[in-house]
Amino acid sequence: MGTRALRTIGCILLFLLAVAGVSPLGLAQQKSASAFAPLDQWKSAVTGGDPVALKMLYTASPAARITTKAGEVNADADAAFWTALKVRSLKIDIQQMDSPQPGVQRVLFQAEVRSAASSEPVYISAAQLWQQQQGIWRLSMMQRTDPARLQQPVSTKKQIYEENVDARAEITHALQKAASQHKRVLVVFGANWCYDCHVLDMAFHRPDLAPLLERGFEVVHVDVGRGDKNQDLMNQYRVPMKKGIPGLAVLDSDGKLLFSQQNGEFENARSLAPADLLQFLNTWKPQAR
Repeated sequence: MGTRALRTIGCILLFLLAVAGVSPLGLAQQKSASAFAPLDQWKSAVTGGDPVALKMLYTASPAARITTKAGEVNADADAAFWTALKVRSLKIDIQQMDSPQPGVQRVLFQAEVRSAASSEPVYISAAQLWQQQQGIWRLSMMQRTDPARLQQPVSTKKQIYEENVDARAEITHALQKAASQHKRVLVVFGANWCYDCHVLDMAFHRPDLAPLLERGFEVVHVDVGRGDKNQDLMNQYRVPMKKGIPGLAVLDSDGKLLFSQQNGEFENARSLAPADLLQFLNTWKPQAR
C-alpha cells in the first residue's frame, strides 16, 4: 500500500471541514443520537431507485460538488451511480454527525448495500455536507468511495501494530504456541498508518473468518514503520516491502516458510472479497490429524 490510500476514507471528513471553513477541533467526537430527516429522504430515494427524487436533494445553485476516486461528478452522475446499484436494502452506519453552524449539517457514514443481483453486500463510505436553502435542506457536497466487498474502516486510529516490541521474539513465542496447539503462524507485516492494513484486520474479525483464523493460526503483527523497521524479517520471509503492505507470510510450527507474499497480493486489501480470504485461510490452515 502507498500514500494514495491516505487520500480515501481518512481524508473524507477533513475535506468537508476544510471546504466549510471549520476547524476539525470543533467536531463533536461522538455520534449524534438525533435523527436527520433529509438523510432519511436520501436513503429512501436510493433504496427506491428513484433518480429524480435523488437529484432533487442536491443543490442546483451553486451546483453540488461530488468527489469520487475518479474525480468530480455532477448530480446526474451521482444519482445514476446510486440507482445503478439496484439497492434491495441499505443500512447506514453513522460515524459522525454534527451541525457546526445553523443551516449546516455534516454526516460521515458507511453504507452497507445489498442488491437484488448479489447475495453479498458492498460497502461505500461517504461524507455529506447539507445546507439549508430557503428553509429546505439540500446536499451541497459529498465525497464517496467506490463500492468495496470488504467493510471499510472510517479511521485508522486503532493500534494494530505495536511499535516498540521485539518482533522476532513475538514470532518465536507464536511458534511455541503453534507447536503445542497444532497451528500455523500467520505473520502480517504492516503499519498503523496503512489503510489496507486496517481493512484486512477488520476482515479477519468477520464472523465467517475469525473462527477459522482462531482454530488454525497464531497471528503476529509486525510493524514496518515507513519501510524502516523489521526489514530483516521481511527479507527473511521473502515479503518485499516494495510490493506494498499488508504483506503476509505463513510458517509451520517449526518455523518453515510455507507461503510468502511476493507480488503484493494483499496490498490492495480493499479490493478483495471475503471468499478470497476464506480460500487463503483454508489453503494454509494445518491439515487435520
